[in-house]
Amino acid sequence: MSQIDRIIQGGEELFLKAGIKSVTMDDIAKHLGMSKKTIYQYFKDKNELVIALVKRKLQEDEDQMCAIISNSGNVIEEMINMMKCSEEIFSRINPIVIHDMQKYHPDAWKHFQTFKTEVIVHTLEELLTKGIQQGYIRPDIDVKIMARMRVNQVEMGFNINIFPIAEFSTWTVQYQLLEHFNFGICTLKGYKLLNEYKNIANE
Repeated sequence: MSQIDRIIQGGEELFLKAGIKSVTMDDIAKHLGMSKKTIYQYFKDKNELVIALVKRKLQEDEDQMCAIISNSGNVIEEMINMMKCSEEIFSRINPIVIHDMQKYHPDAWKHFQTFKTEVIVHTLEELLTKGIQQGYIRPDIDVKIMARMRVNQVEMGFNINIFPIAEFSTWTVQYQLLEHFNFGICTLKGYKLLNEYKNIANE
């Protein structure tokens, strides 16, 4: 693993535990057992490190989404696999990280927002269109509206003002929102298949 990869990974480990704001470059250096000077050779400040980390994570998420789509037999299977993939991602995310990024790292947040609108919304629109053609998704839905709604639903699930961490598990919130969305867009044929996959997943 290269030094850059090590630094990004070390930063990620600490940010996920404590949020971005409370972690210093000193903390990262100590965590990695390297000098702060070494870190500054690659990143001029914490903001630059946060941007590099966000870009990398978004690329990984995009690769994962593409893999799921190419390995799934139909849209319902894709939706179930996306759910599993989301569970893994959401269980790792500390809502404080989203809050800190929004408040203290606007450039990193902008990358996140651009990815959301350009990659995720576009992927969802394609997924829903394909689902309508396959007869699993209701033909009366507007895919552009539903794709945007879904992406913003995810963000709302991370909003600690709406869902305080002391009261709600981030993953439970996200799962409820996703399940509500999935069952809301399905035809009867899609509903039956979704239930079948759900039962298999729960066994």
